Amino acid sequence: MSHPLKYNFKNVRQILRWILLVIPVALLVGSFNAFFLWAMSTAFETRVENPWLIYLLPVAGLVIVYCYQNLGKNSGGGNNLIMDEINEAGQGIPVRMGPLVMVTTVMTHLFGGSAGREGTAVQIGGATTEWLSGLFNLSESDRKIMLTAGIASGFGAVFGTPLTGAIFALEVLFIGRIKFNAVLPALFAAILADVVCSAWGAHHTHYGINFVQSVEMFDSMVKVDMLLLAKILLASVAFGLSGYLFGELTHGIKDIFTATLKNPYLIVVVGGVIIIAAVKLLGNHDYIGLGVYASREGGVSILSAFNEGGAEWYSWFVKLVLTAITLAAGYKGGEVTPLFFVGATLGNTLAWVLGAPVDLFAALGFLAVFAAATNTPFACTIMGVELFGADHILYFAIACFTAYYFSGHTGIYSSQRVSVAKTFTPNGPESVPEKIGVLREVDSSYLKRWAKKLNK
Repeated sequence: MSHPLKYNFKNVRQILRWILLVIPVALLVGSFNAFFLWAMSTAFETRVENPWLIYLLPVAGLVIVYCYQNLGKNSGGGNNLIMDEINEAGQGIPVRMGPLVMVTTVMTHLFGGSAGREGTAVQIGGATTEWLSGLFNLSESDRKIMLTAGIASGFGAVFGTPLTGAIFALEVLFIGRIKFNAVLPALFAAILADVVCSAWGAHHTHYGINFVQSVEMFDSMVKVDMLLLAKILLASVAFGLSGYLFGELTHGIKDIFTATLKNPYLIVVVGGVIIIAAVKLLGNHDYIGLGVYASREGGVSILSAFNEGGAEWYSWFVKLVLTAITLAAGYKGGEVTPLFFVGATLGNTLAWVLGAPVDLFAALGFLAVFAAATNTPFACTIMGVELFGADHILYFAIACFTAYYFSGHTGIYSSQRVSVAKTFTPNGPESVPEKIGVLREVDSSYLKRWAKKLNK
């Protein structure tokens, strides 16, 4: 057994080594994400000022597909490729993935697609750390840690939530298990990347919950309102099911597109036309783009959902469907910010139905739908603290973990691996395939069966 002093000295040396390794990660990823956030803001403002740009969405889609077909190499794997490379080294991650996904995501938003930004930030982090790993001639085990740090730095910088970014990078790889081998590099990278991103002048949206809890029981103040807790549990089941619906609908629509239209160029054009038709039918642009800010006075957005009457009862479903179509058709961007929109507007509606605080339920939906769709309840609980403060952390945790359990073994990342089955699995952990994507291949979901019939 090593002497304690010698062992601790080795640990200190390793920590210093990883700090030095992640400094260039933070500088590059933080800077790239600052530029990306500026470009996204410019795209949003340009689209709002020129609403006719949405009619060019199919043309933008053709350009995006062409770029990935002819220039992307294996970049189309996106976040799933990075997760696969961390779990088991394969073809590698092309450096071109970073700039390619950045440009095509901005194009998607400029012309009216409904998508997010976290996927882009994570891929920027993954491509950057892959390049740095080769530059530093790192071993395979160190390369995997660097890729994990890349996920953390990208996520933490784009949302301004470094602690969440680090935990997300560790938790997203496996359902039911967190690998702590990369915890310090991931945390250092996320914190430093957020600092760099902010130093460039990047701004993050600020949210707030005005609800103040005051409960008396047996003439004493208590910390938990049991009636409110019951309402949160009920709402959290709905949050979990909506996260499940989003994952299944996105994969299902993609399966149907592939089975019927087959050609990726035709698929992206048809998807764009559907989005345009939906916008014309709705009569507004509330449900395209990120959805953080409203594109018109009195419009529905994530921020408006924190106010009473700030969303329609159907807002969450419209955003869910349009985002699923956008991503399934081949447009680029992430899923997380649209999930925030879905959760916040669903929380707004459920608060009205259940007679609960609107801002609190919007925040719970914001976090819990994300937790359900990504199977990262711990990271989402911490995100609640970083975005909304720690006053309601108990409710954040209950909502996120309840939604997680009710989302089943599905999610937006098909390469996510099932390490520990969720408790309600009928046949036990041994019956669960290793990857979510494998699980979808053997399940009997309605959309999956329909796509198979169409393909025949």
